[in-house]
Formats: sequence, structure tokens, C-alpha cells
Amino acid sequence: MIETFSIVKQEVPMTQEKVSPLRERMMEDMRIRGMQETSQKAHIRALKDFTAFLGRSPDTAEPDDLRAYQLHMADTNVTPSTFNARIVALRFFFSMTCDRDEMKKYMQFRTEPRKLPIVLSVEEVSALLASAPGPGLKYRAALSIGYGGGLRASEVTHLKVRDIDSDRMLIHVERGKGGKDRNVMLSPSLLVLLRDYWREARPQGWLFPGQSRVDPISPRQLNRAFTSAKRMAGIKKPATLHTLRHSFATHLLEANTDVRVIQVLLGHSKLSTTARYTHVATKTLGDITSPFEHVKGLT
Repeated sequence: MIETFSIVKQEVPMTQEKVSPLRERMMEDMRIRGMQETSQKAHIRALKDFTAFLGRSPDTAEPDDLRAYQLHMADTNVTPSTFNARIVALRFFFSMTCDRDEMKKYMQFRTEPRKLPIVLSVEEVSALLASAPGPGLKYRAALSIGYGGGLRASEVTHLKVRDIDSDRMLIHVERGKGGKDRNVMLSPSLLVLLRDYWREARPQGWLFPGQSRVDPISPRQLNRAFTSAKRMAGIKKPATLHTLRHSFATHLLEANTDVRVIQVLLGHSKLSTTARYTHVATKTLGDITSPFEHVKGLT
């Protein structure tokens, strides 16, 4: 019998799923590499998509199959970021799990046009946060900490109560992107909101627990809260939850914060990643005097 990558459901109980040996090996390889849970899930999703396209076990794939799959993604308008994420997963699968490193040369990454990030004004951020859905202050506090600390969605949802350091006015981000810890600023106004939220909800463990309180809220739930708040605030820009992080960085830059400080706060490994915010800091651009002003005798 051909070993498949897909999940085989057990008969009893119906809600549980049995993982195939091939998938189990890949999961072990990812754990050995110390890969974060979110990255592991993304790799699994990518391999399941490839398996569905192939129609058989992915470890039996040949170079022509990889070529056909890449053409399929191109023809179905898969975004460059999703295309590349799937290629990363396939490269890992074939080189690490299947010991077929030669397959990597048959996979190509797509270049993605560099777009300037969407940014909300301070007034738009204020309106959005004020429109956060209830009941209670949970989602207003969660969205506020996303903007006030420049955190990614997964970083917000995985915060614990102990990560709020009111003595040093810091927020501790544990195992952010790339598995790195970092500290970000905790503003006094944000601390007031968080204390109001804590007195209301009394969270233990997770700062923003889910319904079961065993697990935190999910990034998907936080995204839904953002979308609802954006609609209620009447914001028409094509903003996403990540826009709060973009806005945080841009507003700091417009306040003349050193770009290297912003790099540390955002957890960027490369300064060039942070430097793109210099292209959207319109207030900063407006404060710069053009050298043309020093040209004489033309007017």
C-alpha cells in the first residue's frame, strides 16, 4: 500500500485523527530543527496541498511532478508569498524527511514586487481601537497591545500575564518570529487599559484566554475582531491586523525615533526590513527641506 501524507481518520472516536508515518517523520524532523509550531503547521498545510495535487504519496514525486505543481500554482494565481512558503516546505520535506536533496534544484522561488505597507493615521487607530468588539475589554486590550507594542498577531495571542512588566514598563515577547525573545515598550496609557482589563476578566496564565481558558485566543479570532472594529470605525483602507504593526513603526519614525531602535522593537534581523518604513513616513518627509530651496535666482 502506498504511504500517503494525508490524515487517516480513526473509526473510534470519530473526532480523533491518526497521523501517517510519513507525516510523523516530517513532524519529528521539524521538532529536531527547533521549528516553531506556526511554521510546522504551515509546512504541513503546504505538503497536504501538494499531496492533493499529486494524488499519491508526496515522497514518490519526480522532477516533472514538481514542475507541474509550480505551473499549477502560477496558473491559479497563487500569491508569491504563498508560492514561496510552499516551496520552502517542499524543500524541507525532500531534503530532510526524504533524503532527496537533489530535488531542491527543481524548485524555484518567485520574486514578489515590494509594496509599501498600508498605514493608518493616529486618528484612525484611535477610532479603530475604540470600536473594538465586546463584551468587555478583551479585544480592545489585545488590539491595543498589538499597536502599542508593534506585535505580530501570534505574539499578542501568546502573551502571558507574567509578560507584562509594570516595574520596568516592558512587555516580554517570548519566542517571536525566528524563535527569538525580545522586550518592547509598555506605555503608561496602555498599562492603565491592561489593568482595567485584568480587573474585569482576571486572566490567569494566558493574558487573552480563549473560551476554554486552557488555550489563548487564536490569531484568527483576533483578526475577526480587527475586521469588525475597522468596519465599525468606517475605515475604508485595505488594512489588516498586521497594519497596526506597520502603523506603530511608521508613527515612531515620524516622531524621529532612530530606525535602529525601531528595528529592535520590531524584532527585525535586518535593518533593511525596517528601513522600508522610511518610504511611508509622510510626516517625516513633509518636515524635510528640499535642497532646491537653496537654489538662488530662479524666482
